[in-house]
Amino acid sequence: MAGRLYGVGLGPGDPELVTVKAARLIAGADVIAFHAARHGRSNARAIAAGYLREGQIEEPLIYPVTTETTDHPGGYQGAIDEFYAASAERLAAHLDAGRDVVVLAEGDPFFYGSYMHMHKRLADRYVTEVVPGVTSVSAASAVLGRPLMERDETLTVLPGTLPPDELAARLATTDSAAIMKLGRTFEGVREALERAGRLDDAWYVERATTDKQRSGKLADIDPATVPYFSLALLPSPAVTAFVEPEPPATEDRRGSVTVVGLGPGAREWLTPEAQAALAEADDVVGYTTYVNRVPVNPRQRRHASDNKVEAERAAFALDLAKRGRRVAVVSSGDPGVFAMAAAVLEVSEDPQWKDVPVRVVPGLTAAQAVASRAGAPLGHDFCVMSLSDRLKPWDVIEARLTAAAGADLVIAIYNPASQSRKEQLVRAQQVLLKHRDPRTPVVVGRDVGGPEEEIRVTSLGELDPATVDMRCLLIVGSSQTRVLPGGQVFTPRTYPS
Repeated sequence: MAGRLYGVGLGPGDPELVTVKAARLIAGADVIAFHAARHGRSNARAIAAGYLREGQIEEPLIYPVTTETTDHPGGYQGAIDEFYAASAERLAAHLDAGRDVVVLAEGDPFFYGSYMHMHKRLADRYVTEVVPGVTSVSAASAVLGRPLMERDETLTVLPGTLPPDELAARLATTDSAAIMKLGRTFEGVREALERAGRLDDAWYVERATTDKQRSGKLADIDPATVPYFSLALLPSPAVTAFVEPEPPATEDRRGSVTVVGLGPGAREWLTPEAQAALAEADDVVGYTTYVNRVPVNPRQRRHASDNKVEAERAAFALDLAKRGRRVAVVSSGDPGVFAMAAAVLEVSEDPQWKDVPVRVVPGLTAAQAVASRAGAPLGHDFCVMSLSDRLKPWDVIEARLTAAAGADLVIAIYNPASQSRKEQLVRAQQVLLKHRDPRTPVVVGRDVGGPEEEIRVTSLGELDPATVDMRCLLIVGSSQTRVLPGGQVFTPRTYPS
């Protein structure tokens, strides 16, 4: 007798939102199938991990491509169709052998889910059951504390892949809306909301109910930070009834400023001391991208700003503290490394802030995170430099690069490029090649600890500056840095005499 096929919805990410029925079927299945990216990690399997049992057969279905760029003769759609067909036949082999197969699906299996592609290919051949799950739309509404619709209002669910003109037209004629599939479509979605006159009402939610959850006003979100697993929400127009109360007066309490390092991205890299400092704060102050990484606490006030107003941000935080507020100023990585600790302390030199205590809570640096992913490239003497010439002249940067290269130090390079700075890395590479062998190993870490983490190992001669952006950190090896056959990079602890 053939086995049964189950498409099981897992909900938006919190394992406690898996239904009782879904948990029972997962535990009882002979085969557990789940979609995964090429790096092998699967959000669906991670959600279901606590419900799996020993001895189950696992079938990871690895997507052949994650973008529309492919060498497949049928293009992107041809590659995906071929993948779905092959995946379905792998599951069919188990079903034919009498094994029950559960296909894990994030959210709801039939709500923009990958499971439906298996269902279309197998449901006419085998007994099939679909178990619904909590959708990301419901989760986002709950996270924001704002209802989707009430009474006779209409909710429209739209894919962000629609052209901005069409999106704007549909948004202009609905009460509330959820816009799925953001990521690379985010800027088009934002444009559509603006055209429809709805941008001020729009909210953003990312990875709802997970430990990487982020939310805020959509207009404040940096497009470069938006992953695929996010959505835009226009809640019910009745949401105007939901206003945040003014915080109680605190004139009688002595305030303080704590500059907190959030680490490079992954929440597990946030230290207990940093977590405690964030929990105690009345106000969270920082660059929008970093403030959005701090879980929303209804009793706290959040003050997000642009990344080029460090001094103004520091003065604002100190002024809040002077008035009795406990303020957490947040920075990515370590706040003392090219970040807000120096800015706050510099501004605090002004006598008007002399009675405001300032404390710095360290964080894991981006250099340490990238090094750990690559191996141990910082195993011997190294230096840390920024290529940004916004606060220091280029001739100083070039002189320091020359000195570091001449001293044969491993160099961790922050801020290698940005949208407005493209040539600095090209020039830095030319300077370094005057002192280093072109075969010198270079580690390029991008979004380490984040959803789009990537580690590449190349050489100084082959490094392509065009592939480096503002979310990258580079580690340029010394003459002693080596690359093992398995790809790990390390710098020996000893130096030849």
